[in-house]
Amino acid sequence: MDFPKKVLVTGGAGFIGSFLVEALLAKHCHVVAADNFSTGCRANLDAVAHHPALEIVELDVTRDAAQLAALVKDADAVVHLAAAVGVELIVDDPVRSITTNVRGTENLLGAAAQYGKRTIIASTSEVYGKSGNDLFAEYDDLVLGSPYFSRWSYACGKLLDEFLLMALCQKQRFPGTIVRFFNTVGPRQTGRYGMVLPRFVAAALQNAPLRVFGDGKQSRCFCHVCDVVRALLLLLAEEKSFGNIYNIGSTELITIGDLARRVIDRTHSRSAIEIIPYCEAYPAGFEDMRRRKPDTSAVTALTGWQVEHDLDDVIDDIVASFSAGTGKKESGN
Repeated sequence: MDFPKKVLVTGGAGFIGSFLVEALLAKHCHVVAADNFSTGCRANLDAVAHHPALEIVELDVTRDAAQLAALVKDADAVVHLAAAVGVELIVDDPVRSITTNVRGTENLLGAAAQYGKRTIIASTSEVYGKSGNDLFAEYDDLVLGSPYFSRWSYACGKLLDEFLLMALCQKQRFPGTIVRFFNTVGPRQTGRYGMVLPRFVAAALQNAPLRVFGDGKQSRCFCHVCDVVRALLLLLAEEKSFGNIYNIGSTELITIGDLARRVIDRTHSRSAIEIIPYCEAYPAGFEDMRRRKPDTSAVTALTGWQVEHDLDDVIDDIVASFSAGTGKKESGN
């Protein structure tokens, strides 16, 4: 299919959404950025706010279904990024997480299916749950925790979104694609809801302690937001992606303890590292995954996509954004 001329981006003022909006404008698309500005920020779009091909619409995907449907109808393609994200937000307000991530996506997909619109929805590596696999692949079985622990409500909500899109693809050949993000990071990301890397950088630049939750030996892969946006652009016009799921992330694995040390080194900080047990940081029964590394061979085979930014690039870009006054300076957890 041809690259779409008009794209609706829900969550368009968010961290990933704002970078995607800029990239789409650079490709001469007309872009509608829809956001309720609860976690997204108008300032994220300052660089393009007056672009003649950009419309910024205040909209809540859970409550404004009719307005959302009208925007979907008028677009050539939709990238659905609006979501409640961040471990702390999910644990502290699971009801908001569930309603936003399930009802909002149901509204979006209902309209997109009605009008047959090319759609990409953002899911998450969280859906792999407590899987013990060394490498997570899209066809793997998923192992989620008990509903007694709100930690898993985000994964369950996102997984339900996936099942809904896949059902539409199977029932009516809906042109939909799922992307599972693995720890996307970069400038504009806030540490307010527990996002670890901006929280570490903010603390290091103030020579304040870097608080590592758990034992610090849990490992993750961190992918630069610009690499993630490149993958979205490649998939957007790729018909062979319809009805499929793609992991999007770096495969450079690092423990959270080593990440804290790397940030201190890159920022030349005098910060110490504080190990905070989960029982002091989160409600009783909180569970975390020890290791999370994606198999990205599917998206690479289809599009040729590869990561272009290593972890040091990511850290340096976040540091530069703070120095330029564009980073999110929340130092809370």
